Amino acid sequence: MEIRWLEDFIALARTRHFSRAADEQHVTQPTFSRRIKLLEEEMGVTLINRQTLPLSLTPAGEEFLTLCEQVTDRVRLTRDRVREISAGQQRRIMVAAPQSLLAHFLPEWLTQLGWQDRMQPYLRATGWVASDYFQALARAECDLAICYWPVGRCDLDIDTSACTYRVIGHERLIPMTGLKADGTPCAQLPGTRQQPVPWLAYPKRGLLGSAVKAHLARLPQSTCLTAQSENLYAAGIKELVLLGYGMSWLPERNVAAELANGTLVRAGDSRWDVPMELRLYRHQSQHHAELDSLWSELTPPRS
Repeated sequence: MEIRWLEDFIALARTRHFSRAADEQHVTQPTFSRRIKLLEEEMGVTLINRQTLPLSLTPAGEEFLTLCEQVTDRVRLTRDRVREISAGQQRRIMVAAPQSLLAHFLPEWLTQLGWQDRMQPYLRATGWVASDYFQALARAECDLAICYWPVGRCDLDIDTSACTYRVIGHERLIPMTGLKADGTPCAQLPGTRQQPVPWLAYPKRGLLGSAVKAHLARLPQSTCLTAQSENLYAAGIKELVLLGYGMSWLPERNVAAELANGTLVRAGDSRWDVPMELRLYRHQSQHHAELDSLWSELTPPRS
């Protein structure tokens, strides 16, 4: 099977139109249609539902699309790295991190270590959930992954047994809210049954949602919260907090500027803060000289 067939399928899945996808792939529509048909014959299943407008993917096609994206990403990364080697360049480490850490932690951390030229952020990872990082490490899509991780026991359904990590920093999720027109906070913990606190929540099974849930369960004082929405990403929740829709727990680094200028304020004192570690993970089966050298320069490992 040719890699261009996979790229053809991704283009068709994105455009849902044979003619537009053929244009993107710089071939005629008959040639493009023939390649998609050959791909289906090679796979032995129908991948495209041609009876809908626009075109849609069959269930097998949806699954195949995910695999195509993973394979083509890996081929692209390998091609780039081989070209670096051919050009005599030192291999750069590919590091995955959520958008909040990419913006508010990674640049400063790399500068402190003098590693700006040794690491490259993997931008595709900014839209991932926590489990995606460990799956990407297992298939060598990235070399390292930086994750928030709860301090203390937490109910997380994420298998990290094949990875090892180093703690490279600490963070707190702090309860934040906007201000009303009269200058008072939009929300204040702990709330009451009569006036529950409007809460912009993370999914309970997500990493940050699990951390907040576990921390609240350990506190002697109960809270009365009413969820207004769920969002996986701190940046999206922060926008809603700024708009005055309620309160949420946000990484302290992400709201430092807003705390300083008063556009956001605390919705509760420090007892409500959720302590987090910043962990740098690698997969134990993945080795190459530059990664091993960098890893050895960090503090002693934990597993």
